[in-house]
Amino acid sequence: MKTIVIANQKGGIGKTTTSTALASILAEKGFKTLLIDTDVQCNSSDTYRAKIKDTATLYDVLLDDDRIKLYEAIQHTEMGDIVASDPLLRRADSILDADRANGVFRLKDAPEELNGYDYVVIDTAPSMNSLLQNCLVAADEVVIPLTADRYSVQGLSELNNTINATKKRQNPNLKVAGLLLVKYNKRTLLSKEVKESLEEIAEKMHTKLFTTTIRESTKAREAQATCTTLIKYDSNSTTAQDYRNFVDELIGEK
Repeated sequence: MKTIVIANQKGGIGKTTTSTALASILAEKGFKTLLIDTDVQCNSSDTYRAKIKDTATLYDVLLDDDRIKLYEAIQHTEMGDIVASDPLLRRADSILDADRANGVFRLKDAPEELNGYDYVVIDTAPSMNSLLQNCLVAADEVVIPLTADRYSVQGLSELNNTINATKKRQNPNLKVAGLLLVKYNKRTLLSKEVKESLEEIAEKMHTKLFTTTIRESTKAREAQATCTTLIKYDSNSTTAQDYRNFVDELIGEK
């Protein structure tokens, strides 16, 4: 089983679309895939039409006084299998930080009870917090989606420092699979300049910039508005095909 975390502390750059598209395409390829939503905004949970109230969520797995097993929180939805997020996860920092010995390992320990899953995809919040730390400790690989603007690039340094600290202290096998340009418009000069800059940054991070770029389109926003994954909403859209090419590149089928 491989665990892939989608992370970037900047909001609005397509983490949820990337997470849900990745999980959907892996399932489309025949891999048994679980999506875990760790963002308190619950966007992936919303996209999967998962229940949050009166049902087990990630909060019950990680933070509740009577914690449950991860498999007990899995919801089998029309979009796929998911462990939903919960607004109560806002309490995560205080609870996890208080557990100094094991707080960062709670998510890492949880998937060990799963049977039969080939991939676990984890959507993260746009912040550097204890939940993100848990995700990085649990991960095999990190994919970092970015938009082609300078603010997006500027935040990479802090995230890279956090990843390197996690590799040094808790997860020496953690790997950055690559940087993924999303909402990309190759016609603009700024996009071309940022892409060239990211190639250099990726090399310094000992990773790569994926050759696949995700083109900007309205289909992703329309899919979110209807609480549907992009792949289910318009499987033949250019953006959906871009994500398929990205997944092929990620898992070595391209």
